[in-house]
Amino acid sequence: MSSASLLDTRYSWTRLAITLAVASIGNVGMWAVIMVLPSVEAEFGVSRADASLPWTLTMVGYALGNLLLGRAIDRFGVTRVLLIAAVSNALGFTLASMSGGILMLAACQLLIGFGTAASFGPLIADISQWFLRRRGVAVGIAAAGNYLSGAVWPWLLSDVLVNRGWTAVYLTLAVITLALMIPGALALRRRVPPEAQAEADAVSHLNRGRVNLSPAVLQWALVIAGVGCCVAMSMPQVHIVALCTDLGYGPAVGTEMLSLMLWGGVVSRFVSGLLADRLGGVMTLLVGSTLQCIALFLYLPAGGMASLYAVSLVFGLSQGGIVPSYALIVREYMPAREAGARVGLVIFATILGMALGGWMSGWIYDQTGSYTMAFLNGIGWNLLNLAIVGYIFFTTRRRAGMAHA
Repeated sequence: MSSASLLDTRYSWTRLAITLAVASIGNVGMWAVIMVLPSVEAEFGVSRADASLPWTLTMVGYALGNLLLGRAIDRFGVTRVLLIAAVSNALGFTLASMSGGILMLAACQLLIGFGTAASFGPLIADISQWFLRRRGVAVGIAAAGNYLSGAVWPWLLSDVLVNRGWTAVYLTLAVITLALMIPGALALRRRVPPEAQAEADAVSHLNRGRVNLSPAVLQWALVIAGVGCCVAMSMPQVHIVALCTDLGYGPAVGTEMLSLMLWGGVVSRFVSGLLADRLGGVMTLLVGSTLQCIALFLYLPAGGMASLYAVSLVFGLSQGGIVPSYALIVREYMPAREAGARVGLVIFATILGMALGGWMSGWIYDQTGSYTMAFLNGIGWNLLNLAIVGYIFFTTRRRAGMAHA
C-alpha cells in the first residue's frame, strides 16, 4: 500500500468513530466531580475552595496523565495505555465512593484524573496520525468526546444522584468504565504504519520552514498560552453548578447549564475542525480564544436564569475548539514520531490551567463572596493567551509572506 492510501481512509474514519466512543466514556472522570461538588460540600461541611480541591487534584492527575501517558503511546501504542486507564479509573471511583472526608476524596480523584487523561491527549495524538487532509476534523471529533462525556453522563446519572447520592454515582461509573472501555481499547490495536508517519513528517517539515520560531520556543509558547486560556475556561465550567446553587436555582439547573455548555463545546469542536483544515491551527486558536474572552465578559451582567442559559451556550460554542487547536499546531509543525509526547506536554499545560483556575475561582469566591472578581481574573488570563497566540500568528504570517515574495 502507498503511504497516501494509509491516511484519510475508510479505516481511518472507522477508527475515529471508535475513538470518539472511547473518549465519551473515558472522560467521565473529569466531569463527575463537578456534578457532585455541591453534594460533597454539604456532606463534608467544607468551604467552596476546599470543596474544589478534588477537582484541582483531578486536573493535576489529568495533566500528569496527558504528559506521561502521551509519551507511553509513542512507545507502547494506545491500546495498552487505555487498558491500564480503565482499571485505574474503576479503582479510583470505587475508593472515592468510600471516602470519609475531602482529603481522601481528593486523593482518589488524583488517581481518577490520571486514568481519565488516556482518553484525551493520547487518543487525540493517536488519531491525528491516521489523517492528513482531514486532520482538523478528525482531531476536533476526537476531542469532542471530552465534552460529549460531560454533556451526556451527568444527565444520565442525575436521577441516581438525586435519589441515591453521589457515592452511588461513583460506583455506577466504576462498573461502566470496565464494561465499555476495555472492548473499545482492544478495537484500537492496529498501529500506524511507518510509511504514513514518513508522509506526515514530510509535510510538517515544510510547515516548520514558515515559522520564525524554533521548535523549542514554539512548544513553550504554546505551553504558556495553554495555561492562560484554561485558567479562563475553568471559571464557568467548574463553578456554574455552584453559581446556580448560590443564586437559588439549585444544582439541577446548574447541571443543565453545564450540559448545555458542553453540547455547545461539542458543536464548536466539530466546526473548529472544519475551520482548521482550511485556516490552519494557529488561526483557529486565535479565533477561539477571542470568542472565549467575549463570552466571559457576557457572564458579568448575566444573573437571571434565562440569561445564564444563553451565555452558557454562547460560552460553549466559543471555546470548544481551543484545546484541540494546540494539538493541531503541534502536529502541523512537529515530527509524527513525537506526537504523543509533544501533544501531551501542551495538553499538560492546558489542564494545569484548568486546575489552577478551578481552585483560584473558588478562593476568590471565598474572599469576595461572589464570582464577579473570579470572572475578571479569568478575562485577564485570557488576554495573556491572546497576546501569545497573536504573536505566533503574525510571526507565522509575516514569514509566509516573505517566503512568497
